[in-house]
Amino acid sequence: MAPEDLSRLTIDKSDRTVRKRRRLQPLYWTAAGLLLVILLVSLYLTGRLVPAIAVDTAAVSRIYPSQTFSLLNASGYVAAQRKAAVASKITGRLISLSVEEGSRVKAGEVIARLEDEDARAARDQAAANLKSARADTAQMRAELQDADLNYSRKKQLLQRDVISRAEYDTAEARYLRARAAVAAAEAREKSAEAALKGAETSLGYALIRAPFDAVVLTKNADIGDIVTPLGAAANAKAAVVTIADLNSLQVEADVSESSLALVKTGQPCEIQLDALPDLRFRGVVHMIVPTADRTKATILVKVRFVDLDPRILPEMSAKVAFLSRLPKPEEQRLRTAVNASALVKRAGLFVAFKIEGDRVRETPVEKGETFGDLVEVTAGLKTGDRVVLTPSTRLRDGSRIKINEK
Repeated sequence: MAPEDLSRLTIDKSDRTVRKRRRLQPLYWTAAGLLLVILLVSLYLTGRLVPAIAVDTAAVSRIYPSQTFSLLNASGYVAAQRKAAVASKITGRLISLSVEEGSRVKAGEVIARLEDEDARAARDQAAANLKSARADTAQMRAELQDADLNYSRKKQLLQRDVISRAEYDTAEARYLRARAAVAAAEAREKSAEAALKGAETSLGYALIRAPFDAVVLTKNADIGDIVTPLGAAANAKAAVVTIADLNSLQVEADVSESSLALVKTGQPCEIQLDALPDLRFRGVVHMIVPTADRTKATILVKVRFVDLDPRILPEMSAKVAFLSRLPKPEEQRLRTAVNASALVKRAGLFVAFKIEGDRVRETPVEKGETFGDLVEVTAGLKTGDRVVLTPSTRLRDGSRIKINEK
C-alpha cells in the first residue's frame, strides 16, 4: 500500500471566518453610530450645528446729556485775546533776565534789564546841570532883591530932590535887568528839570517791564543778546519774551457759513479740549467776527470760558458744541450710555447681549435716564463693551453670531 501525501491534508476555515465576521459587523456599526450620535449631540450643545445669527452692534460709551440738545459742533483753538511781544524802546545789550517760560508776572514788574551805563551818565549830567541852574536862579533872585531895595531908596531920594534923575534911572535899569535875569534863570532851571526827567526816562527804558498781569509763553532772547526795537541786525532780537493774559483765553472756532444761522451772541456752549477729554467746560458765544474766510467758507466765532481752569493753555485744540439751551447742573455730569434699542426685557428684567468673541452673553442691566435715542446704564455694562443692537427673539445666552458688515 502506497504511503499517503500528508501535505495535501488541510482544514477549511473559510466558513468559520465568514460566520465570525458576520457576528462582528453589527458591533462595529453600533459603535460607529453611537460615536456619531455623541458627536452630533456635542456639536449641537456647543452650537456648531446652529447657524450663526447675523447682528448689528453698538458700543457702550461715555456721554454728557447736553449732547442730546446740541445744535452744532465746530473745532478751533484756544487763543489769548491779550497777548504781547515785550520789547525795549532802545537798543542795548541784555544783562539780566528774571523770567522763564511759565513765569507769572504782574503789571509793572521788571522782566529784564539792558546795559545802562551811558543812560546813567546822561542822567547824572542832567542832574548836575539842574543843580547849577538852581544855584544861578538863587543868585539872580538875590541880585534882584538888592536891586529892588536900591531902586526903592533911589525913588524916595528923588522925591526929596536929594539925588539926580540920572542916579534914579540907573537904579531903575539895574532893577529891571535883575528881574529879567531871574526870569531867564528860572527858565534855565525848568529846562534843566525837563532834561533830567528825559534822562531818567531814558534810563527807565533799560528796564523792560510787564505791561499787564500775564504768563510768559516764550523766551526770545538770552543774556548777552543785543535787543533793538526793530530787530534789523542779524544778531539782534526785537522781543525779549512773549506773554499772554490767561484770563482772556477764548476758543476761536470756524463755523461754516451755511450753519451760521444756528449761532448767536450769548448762546450757551460746551467746550471740550483734546488735552482734557473727560472734562467739559461751560462757554458762551462772545463774538461773531463780521468777516468770512473765502478760502474755507467759514466765519470765526469766539467762545468765552465761563469757568477758567489753570490747565487751559493757549493754542490747545478744542471742540465747541453750540447748545439750544443752558444745561441744568445734573446734565453736566458724565454718564455711561448705550443705544436704547440694545436693551430688551426678558423675565421682567432689562438685559443686553454683550459680545464676547463670536458669542453673546446675556447680561442684566440697570437703566437710568433717557437722552434721545440713548439710555443711561448704571450697572451691568461698562464703557467700551459692544452689545447687539435690536436683538431678535432667537438670540439666547451663548448664541453664536456674525456681525453685519456696514
